[in-house]
Amino acid sequence: MRAQVIVLAGPSGSGKSRLSTRIGLPVLNLDDFYRDGSDPSLPRLELGQGQIVDWDDPRAWLQEEAVAAIEELCRQGRAEVPVYDIAHDGRAGQQVLDLGGAPYFLAEGIFAQEVVQGCRDRGLLADAVCVRNHRWVTFWRRLTRDLRERRKHPLVLLRRGLVLLRNEPQVVAHAVALGCTPMTSEEAYRHLKALTSAGTGGPRPER
Repeated sequence: MRAQVIVLAGPSGSGKSRLSTRIGLPVLNLDDFYRDGSDPSLPRLELGQGQIVDWDDPRAWLQEEAVAAIEELCRQGRAEVPVYDIAHDGRAGQQVLDLGGAPYFLAEGIFAQEVVQGCRDRGLLADAVCVRNHRWVTFWRRLTRDLRERRKHPLVLLRRGLVLLRNEPQVVAHAVALGCTPMTSEEAYRHLKALTSAGTGGPRPER
């Protein structure tokens, strides 16, 4: 075992990517494991006058492929992983993620909680955190980010954001039920910096 994974879950817009940058560890973006938009098995959501793909449903995502990539990173220290283009609902290619000898790495994404049990069963898990904020803070951060990056039509982003605002308590509760500890961004930063600072000699046992 070359490394262990720290799972970073939380609602879309909760600040997972920003926190990952602050912590400074290698990052596996789990949102890159979405299914292609042309996949007929994608779940659908009634929104306004018609249906759109429900990108917030775990069935829109390739869980087994994500866990396999995490295991390869833990055991080999590097893995070839997909690069997903959200604006075009599809993969834009592959890239090699190399941990460079780091004893820990972060796996973050809106479905990150779904990999916790699989990682624990394989002895890969160092810790699992769910980043949470006030719902309206998350709503505003998510909306401004999605508009800035032109991820979808603005009206779709607004309607989707209101659905996510309503569902956020359930999202956090689900992550906690799957083994994540809820923390604010600052709490998570202090906690994970302490964990990784103490782990300079290599992966620690699971808590």
